[in-house]
Amino acid sequence: MKSLFTFLAFVITIQLAQAQFPGPGSDGQGRQRTATENNAVANPAPKGNAKITGYVIDSAATQAVEFANIALFNKATNKIVDGAVADDKGKFTMKGLAAGDYKIQISFVGFINKTIDGIKIKKGDDLDLGVIKLTPQMKMLQEVTVTGQKALIEEKVDRLVFNAEKDLTSKGGDASDVLKKVPMLTVDLDGNVSLRGSSNIRVLINNKPSTIMASSVADALKQIPADMIKTVEVITSPSAKYDAEGSGGIINIITKKTTLEGLTLNVDSGVGNRSSNLGLNGNYRKGKLGVSLSGFGRAFYNPASGTLTQSTLQGGSTITTKQSTDAQDNGLFGQYTLGFDYDLAKNQSLSASARFGVRNFKRDQTQATSIFADEALKSTALRGINSQDLSNSVDLNIDYLHTFKPQQEWSISTQYSQNNLTNNFTSDLLGTSNDILSRQKNINLNTNKEFTVQTDYTTPLTKNQLLEFGVKGIFRQVNSNYEYLAATGNSSIYYNDATRPAGLLNYQQNVAAGYLSYTYTTDNKYTFKVGSRYEYTSITANDAKSTISIPDYSNLVPSINISKTFAGTTLKAAYNRRIQRPGLQQLNPNFNAANPQDIRIGNPNLSPELTDNFELGASTNINKTYINASLFARQTNNSISQIRVLSDTLSGALITTYQNIGKQQNYGANVFANIFITPKWSLNGGVDLLHTYLEGQAQSLSGTSYTTSNSGFVVSGRIMTSLSLTNGWGIQGFGFFRGPQIQLQGSQSGFRMYSLGIKKDLPNQKGSIGIAAENFMTNGFVMATNLNSETFKQTSENKIYNSSVKLTFSYKIGKMSFSSPKKTKSVSNDDVKGDGGGDNSGGGQAAPASGGNSGNRPR
Repeated sequence: MKSLFTFLAFVITIQLAQAQFPGPGSDGQGRQRTATENNAVANPAPKGNAKITGYVIDSAATQAVEFANIALFNKATNKIVDGAVADDKGKFTMKGLAAGDYKIQISFVGFINKTIDGIKIKKGDDLDLGVIKLTPQMKMLQEVTVTGQKALIEEKVDRLVFNAEKDLTSKGGDASDVLKKVPMLTVDLDGNVSLRGSSNIRVLINNKPSTIMASSVADALKQIPADMIKTVEVITSPSAKYDAEGSGGIINIITKKTTLEGLTLNVDSGVGNRSSNLGLNGNYRKGKLGVSLSGFGRAFYNPASGTLTQSTLQGGSTITTKQSTDAQDNGLFGQYTLGFDYDLAKNQSLSASARFGVRNFKRDQTQATSIFADEALKSTALRGINSQDLSNSVDLNIDYLHTFKPQQEWSISTQYSQNNLTNNFTSDLLGTSNDILSRQKNINLNTNKEFTVQTDYTTPLTKNQLLEFGVKGIFRQVNSNYEYLAATGNSSIYYNDATRPAGLLNYQQNVAAGYLSYTYTTDNKYTFKVGSRYEYTSITANDAKSTISIPDYSNLVPSINISKTFAGTTLKAAYNRRIQRPGLQQLNPNFNAANPQDIRIGNPNLSPELTDNFELGASTNINKTYINASLFARQTNNSISQIRVLSDTLSGALITTYQNIGKQQNYGANVFANIFITPKWSLNGGVDLLHTYLEGQAQSLSGTSYTTSNSGFVVSGRIMTSLSLTNGWGIQGFGFFRGPQIQLQGSQSGFRMYSLGIKKDLPNQKGSIGIAAENFMTNGFVMATNLNSETFKQTSENKIYNSSVKLTFSYKIGKMSFSSPKKTKSVSNDDVKGDGGGDNSGGGQAAPASGGNSGNRPR
């Protein structure tokens, strides 16, 4: 702890030897000056020591009007002498004012301008205008045309924001296509997401968890249409207000919401050689009531192939397995949402929503296996495998918000979620003439139920101090039932397989939490955000035979965020502790033997892991270039890792399971830059460097222990360019690469991807048509994984056919008028380990040869 405080003290006192001066027309914070501010620069006020402050709020919604323009006029000359822009809390400040008579004008798009006259300032005055209310402009419009150049990347106090609305190449795709472009994130060829090399992340939708994430984050992202995503927020150092889960951080996907009155309907569609999609989004708002209804469906169809070679040492002999697989994947994903919000009073609102998600993923594959003993052919087998990953989920939310004054509010949020998941497979053993010799079936049914209630209170202590606190309860019930069946010949009559008895897992997890967070901002632009969160977790579990003893545990998780802004540069330092609870895929004891040589099974005795995170960051604007750089370090104890062990009973077979192996250390750096070459042509890109060290005491299923470790560097990078042309045309290109990835027992090869998109806006911004192509100069990509230990070696290669071309079309109808956006609060669960296609430290793979099920997990 002494070294930690020394580290933080060093960061706080960092000062640049010489600051960069902002370029012409810039305010030094990366924002171009408004006309008001430029006039103030041209007609500067006489210097003095007086100050004016105030808050701008929406008179109808009683919430802050972000970035409102404030102009200070000399009353005698009626010329602008100073100006300011309100922050995201509606607060503005003008300093260094001389004594005199002034008037102030406040303006913002969608509001009626307001003038405050008769302002008299004396020398040294500190004038507080208090709360200033702007009235919404409710003029009906036949057409609304909005133009502007919003930055692709924005940095806020505690997060990095990617504005997905500017992404052309993802149009007609899903959320994983958008996340590929976000700095610090990596999305592999199977759609698995990692943040700074860690797949232990939480993915939220509009600050809420969703049961569509319960079984697989990669699959869940396919249910979210790219066209509905407004921004993606990357939170690398969550404050105490967030649940302590997610050692790598939090990804928050914000979807588009209407802020206009009237009735609108958007249609988005796309068709391609790998997938097709159709989405409808309707919104209605009148007075105090707003209603939205949306639906999205995405179908995909894709071939896959792979090979698997593994050698094991058993009884003094070398058993070699060689497999080849050809498969066809077909899937249908959908998400449907109904929501409403209602203003109970000018400072009270009620909102509710119901989200339904469906996933229908099927894989048909033919698998040929040859087994050798000391290079002599021992046996061959040909199997036809049909695996199904089917689910339906529902999220129900009711939220209440009471705003007392700017920054002071109280909220109550509730959520009920349920996910029903089916992970089945049928395996047919085929003869030489493809006749069915015998059949095997695994039925694996899972249900995940969750109820959450929380209350939060936020209040300013003074003008530069903010206090936040709240309590939360999460009640989870997860059930998994599985059984193995067998049939002779091609019979459809199955009987229980005596060699593999049925089983179950009943898992109850209750989490009680409370937090306290304090934010303090100094006059010289230091911001300190400190807090702590306490969580108590109780678990009861049992399988088919007995109760599983899992002791209750409690965690106190502190967080510290410090930032300093000056001359267009922001420095940040952060520390937080996170916990990572095991998910059901890691706990589920179902013995998945779709591939009898590569078996997968969970471990119900896993305990949570603890991670300490440190981060240093700096960002600056130099003329038209934005640069962000950061250093980070993570240490995880009791790390949950995917590991492969040699089967004690099946000849030449490996078993993939999860264990708390020991520690994992990660050190790395990120550099990202965005430049506007011209007002309509932007270029951005970055490089990520990560060093991983893994060490632990692994254990075979029979209880034999052995020490294993691995380490190495991983380098990745991305580049994207966007060009706006005349007559509504736009073009965008993107490229990404990642080098070989370090895993506990080996490594996985790197990969690359690229895309190109062209879009043409329809007249009056009513819609667009476009074409987007991905990896169009190749016919697939081979992903190789090499694993080894003292007792086995395994090499697998999966060919992923990811070259695609898609046509996109969108159109919107309806009449709208300006209305203020409604502020709401909602449940935000981010406390369970996401599968993400396998832990970074454990050598996860999605080989077609395995035919494995994805399982389920408690959230």
